[in-house]
Amino acid sequence: MSEWKMEDMPLPALFDQARKIHSAASDSSVDQETLKRAIEALHRCDEMVSKLGLFSANETKNDVSTANLKYLLVPFYLGELTEKVAHGDRLQVIKISQDRFKEFISFCEVLELVPEEETWNSRPQGSFTPEARRALKISRFKRQKAAESRLQEIRERKERRGRSSKAAALSTPIEAGEEDALDDDGDEEREAWLTTISLAICKAFDMMEMLKKEEEMLSAVKDRQLKVSYFISKTGFQVLCVA
Repeated sequence: MSEWKMEDMPLPALFDQARKIHSAASDSSVDQETLKRAIEALHRCDEMVSKLGLFSANETKNDVSTANLKYLLVPFYLGELTEKVAHGDRLQVIKISQDRFKEFISFCEVLELVPEEETWNSRPQGSFTPEARRALKISRFKRQKAAESRLQEIRERKERRGRSSKAAALSTPIEAGEEDALDDDGDEEREAWLTTISLAICKAFDMMEMLKKEEEMLSAVKDRQLKVSYFISKTGFQVLCVA
């Protein structure tokens, strides 16, 4: 990927570059240097979003402009890309990634973008039975598939509209129904970003659950290693005393 000077880039261009790397990282392997470059760009996006005051805790999703909706994804992208960083301390990577996902979910909750069944504050005590977990996973899976399907429909519609525009330029009759679609860009863009955010929310919850399990496993291994090291050190000390 060509070099780009992020300090000279406006927020939309910087976000677009980082998003392209995120997309590439999702589909295939991306080298660590490019990954870190994207993370750095997203951190800068995060700073710019905060400095510009694009979002407020007093707003709901209806108050956020279509042009700004995409920037809600900055912490989500940071969470996903951070998780892919190769680092000696995997537990530290997990913690940073978890914090970013939590930040994303928390703000989406404020904007009323998270389904009520998923919101942390609305979960009653004792709701984490195996049956409840299974029902929640099934519901989340259905929402994820619905979001993916809707995004595919939007992409296909844009492609048809692109063909219609070319046909119009060549004075070729436009297919029935495509005329109205030409005036539908704004609503369609908003729906696309809201659906993308909905999909990201599903993925964020799944990632947090996966990372939590990995964290518990690695912590258990680390605890065992510490106990073994302590035992060896104590045993060695006792042997020296006997000698």
